[in-house]
Amino acid sequence: MIEVNDLTKRYGSTTAVDALTFTVRPGCVTGFLGPNGAGKSTTLRMIIGLNEPTGGSVTVQGRAFRRRPRGLRHVGALLDAGDVHGGRSAAAHLGVLARTNAIPLRRVGEVLDEVGLDAAARRRIGGFSLGMKQRLGIAAALLGDPPVLLFDEPLNGLDPEGVRWVRDLFRRLAGEGRTVFVSSHLMTEMEHTADRLVVIGRGRLIADEPLAAFAARGAGARVRVRTPDASALADAVQAAGATVTRDGDGVLLVGGLGSDQIGDLAFEHRLRLHELSVTSASLERAFMELTADSVEYTAGEASAGEASVREAGDAR
Repeated sequence: MIEVNDLTKRYGSTTAVDALTFTVRPGCVTGFLGPNGAGKSTTLRMIIGLNEPTGGSVTVQGRAFRRRPRGLRHVGALLDAGDVHGGRSAAAHLGVLARTNAIPLRRVGEVLDEVGLDAAARRRIGGFSLGMKQRLGIAAALLGDPPVLLFDEPLNGLDPEGVRWVRDLFRRLAGEGRTVFVSSHLMTEMEHTADRLVVIGRGRLIADEPLAAFAARGAGARVRVRTPDASALADAVQAAGATVTRDGDGVLLVGGLGSDQIGDLAFEHRLRLHELSVTSASLERAFMELTADSVEYTAGEASAGEASVREAGDAR
């Protein structure tokens, strides 16, 4: 579990992360979304102790990451696939990480095989494609068999087969009870991979909720509800601020509330539900609408704030 409490990071007069509070729980894939300049990479770096917070705190499994002497046994992270020594072989790179974290060297071969790089184990990393470097970074994250995993844009450079493999890998890791936190700008992949979302803009929290609930907040999204108590449920959701359209006998199309909220209202009013599903929901559309006020710059026009953060070394 990752617990972020009032986390803040400033670079001079620029606030990259502004009083963020959220929890990433085990057993599901949590997507981490935000426009460019939102503070995602800075947040990830603070989680694993690469950046010192200006204020607030972040713990992993109840402790600050810096207090763990064998970090890769507790947290595996891929933040920059290119941040490796090009003159080393893949096996040598992982071997160094294994020795410094008291991890059995047999794990090097195991993770290289798992990510599909066993045949390239003795090749120099400098000759790897971006997709191969991504796979090597994932291998490094898996090396210590940790309960918590962080990935920043892990799909860059991967071909369609590689994307599908990563998607299945994340779901398997979450199914094993691990905490999986993935930052990505690929909305389609988030729709197929994430169970929950943490969304930030200008360093502030915008949403922390199930993916379906977030997508349902976008214009045009509707939740289809089939119930023998249609009139009573319509009254209940309208009282909560939703819009309701009838779509046949016992079927309601509800806008403005997520499926979880509708289910809770039905439970509170003791109303039976025969179907509850999100229709016409687009994560990309909801993301664009709900983060519109948090975009740092438009095409061709970078803000002064973004430039300041870049100079301070903040990637996003």
